[in-house]
Amino acid sequence: MCWSVKRSWILSGATAACVAALYVPCVQRTVPGGDSGELITTACELGVAHPPGYPVFTLLAWLSMHLLPSLSPAHSVNLMSSLLGALASGALCLTVCRLEGPVPGAVLAGGMFAVSRLSWQWSVVAEVFSLNNLCVGLLFFLSATFHCADNGTQRSKIAHLGAFCCGLGLCNQHTLILYIVIIIPWVLYRLYSEKELSLRSLVSLAVCFGAGFLPYIYIPVSSYRNTARWSWGDQTSLSGLLTHLLRAEYGTFSLAKTSGSVNMTMMLQAQLHHCVADLSLPVLVLAGNGLLLSIKDKKCGTISLLVTAMLLVYSLFFAWRANLDIGRPLLLGVVERFWLQSDAALCVLAGLGLNRTCSILERKLGSGALWKITGWLLTITLLVHTVHTNHKECNLSTNSVVERFGLELLASFPKNSIILTRGDLPGNSLRYLHYCKDVRPDVRLVDQEMMTYNWYIDKLGHHLHGVHFPGRFWDTVHSEENDAFSLKNFLSHNPQRDVVACIGLPNEDQSWVRSFSQWPFGVCDYLVPVQKKFHPEDWAQRTRHIYNWSEPHSSFSLSSWERVANEEMWQARMKTAFFLFDLAERMMGEAKARLFELSYTLYKDNVETYSQYPSNWDKNLALACERLLRLGHQGHSADSLLTCSVQHFRLYLKKEPNDPQASAIRSAITHLSKEKDRLHQSPRNNT
Repeated sequence: MCWSVKRSWILSGATAACVAALYVPCVQRTVPGGDSGELITTACELGVAHPPGYPVFTLLAWLSMHLLPSLSPAHSVNLMSSLLGALASGALCLTVCRLEGPVPGAVLAGGMFAVSRLSWQWSVVAEVFSLNNLCVGLLFFLSATFHCADNGTQRSKIAHLGAFCCGLGLCNQHTLILYIVIIIPWVLYRLYSEKELSLRSLVSLAVCFGAGFLPYIYIPVSSYRNTARWSWGDQTSLSGLLTHLLRAEYGTFSLAKTSGSVNMTMMLQAQLHHCVADLSLPVLVLAGNGLLLSIKDKKCGTISLLVTAMLLVYSLFFAWRANLDIGRPLLLGVVERFWLQSDAALCVLAGLGLNRTCSILERKLGSGALWKITGWLLTITLLVHTVHTNHKECNLSTNSVVERFGLELLASFPKNSIILTRGDLPGNSLRYLHYCKDVRPDVRLVDQEMMTYNWYIDKLGHHLHGVHFPGRFWDTVHSEENDAFSLKNFLSHNPQRDVVACIGLPNEDQSWVRSFSQWPFGVCDYLVPVQKKFHPEDWAQRTRHIYNWSEPHSSFSLSSWERVANEEMWQARMKTAFFLFDLAERMMGEAKARLFELSYTLYKDNVETYSQYPSNWDKNLALACERLLRLGHQGHSADSLLTCSVQHFRLYLKKEPNDPQASAIRSAITHLSKEKDRLHQSPRNNT
C-alpha cells in the first residue's frame, strides 16, 4: 500500500473517530419518538419491524443490546446508530480520498455531512437512517474504487463486492434502489467496454447481489417462530413476505397509507431550502464547482456525473412519491429524513469542488501551499461553525421526554386494564417500556390500527393473555351483519377488564357509541358501559393530578415528537374540564349549571397555576365564564365573570389572530364589554 493510500485511510479513520467522539456524548439515553420505540422493541424479542422489515438493523440492534447489557436497550441501540453514522462520514471522506487523495475536500465531504443538523439528529437515535447513510457511503467509495481500478481483476473483485453491498443495503432501506439503478447499468457498461463482461461474470454478479438479501431469511423465520410479543405481519407465506417487502400495506413507493399528495415543485423547494439551511450556501456552491470543474477530468469526471445523476433521480422520484403534507411540521420532519441520501451526494460533490477550486487557483496564481492551507482553513471554519450552530439542538443526551410520557401513561392505568393504543407516540413508547423494560406487566397493549389487518389476531392474539377477540376488529363498512367485528363487540367480550384508549378511537367504527361512554382519562379515554353512573366531582378529582409533568409549554421544535408528547400532556390537564363543558351543553336545569360551574373552576385553577400554557385554554375559560353568566352566575360575581371572559378572549386573539372564529370572538368581546359598562353604571344590579 503506497503512502498516499495509507494517508487516505488514516485521514478517513481520523474523520470517523472525530465524528464518533462528537456523536457519542450526544446520544439519547432513553427511547426516542417516532419509529424508534418499535424498532427497539422488535430487536428486543427478534420480531419483525414494520414494512419492509429492516432485518439488518434489527439483528445489529439485538447484537448491540447483548454487547452492552449494562445500558438500557434504547441507549445501546442509539449508541449503535451513532457509530454507524460515524462510519458513514468516514466512507464519504474515503470516497473523495480515492479520487483526489488525502485533501481538505475529503474531510469537508465526510465532516460536513456528519455535523449537518439532519444527519446529526438521526445518527444519535435508534433509526435506520444512519445505517442507510453508511450503505450510501460504501456505494460511493466502491464506485470510485471501481472506476480507478488498474486492471480487470481489480474491477471484477470490486464489482462483486459492490453487488453484494447493493443487496445488503436494500435489506435496510429501499430508497437505496434509486442509486443502485444508476450504478448497475454503469458498472455493466464499463465491464462490457473493457471486454470483461461475460455470461459467467453476469451470473456471478447476480449471485452476489442475491447473497446480499440473505438477511431477509430472518423475517419468515421470525414470523414462523412467532415468539415475539410485538411483530408486524405474517411472512410465513410467499404472498405475505412479498406484501411486507413491497410495503403493500403502506402503499408501494409511498411514504404512508394515504391518498394525499404534494406538488413536486413544493417538495423540491422544501428540499432546496433544507440544503441551504443545513448544509450552507458555501457547500452548495462548492458542490456546483465539483460538477463543473471535474467534468473534463478523466479520473473525477465520470464519478461526479454519476453522483449527480443519482442525486437528480432520487430527488425527483422522491418529490413525486412523498405523499405527506409537509405543511404540517411533524410530517415535514418525517419527510426530511429521506433527504439525507441526497445530502451525501452533495457533500461528495462539495469535497471534489473544494479540491478542484484550490487546484485551479494554484495553477493560475501559484503559491500551492497557500491554497492548500486556505482549503484546510475553510474546511475547519465551516465544520466548527456548523458544530457550534447545531450542537444544542442535536445533543439529546438529556432528552427523556418520550420515555417519561410513556411512563406517566403506564403509571396511570388501572390494574389489569386493556390499553387500546393508536398512533406512533403512545404505541411505540408504551411497547418499548412494556416489552423491553417490563413496566406494568399486568396491563395488555392492543393496537387499534393493527387490528384492521387480518394477521394481527392470528399472530399476536395468543400473546395477549386474558384478552378476548371476537373476530376482526372492524371492516371499512359496518352493518348489522358484520357487527361481530366491531369495537362494541370487542368491549362486550372483555367486561372483566377496564379498557383505556390512547390516543383517540378510529372514526370508521361508531358501533360502540350507544352502548359505551368515553370518559376523559388524561391523555387517554376510559371506555365504560353507558349504564355506569358518572360522578363529575369524583372524576374531576381523580384526573386533576393524573400526571407529574414539569416540561414547560412550547419548549420543543414543532417537527419533533417531543413537542407532540409535551402538547398531549398539557392538553390532558384541561381534558376533563372540556368534557364537562361539552356535557353541560347537552344537559338541562340544575345539572347543566353544576357542570358549567365545575368546568369553570377547573379551567380557572389551571390558567392561574401556569404562566405559559396552550392558547386554547384562554378561549375555553372565556367561554366557561360566558356560560356561567347566562345561568345566573352560580355564586360568582357577574363583574368578575365579565372581566375574566373579556380578558381571556383578548388574550386568545392575541395568540391566535387567524382563528376562523376571530370575528365572532371580537363581537362577543364588544357585547361583554358593554354588559360590563352597563353593570358598572347600575350599581343596584351588582350581585
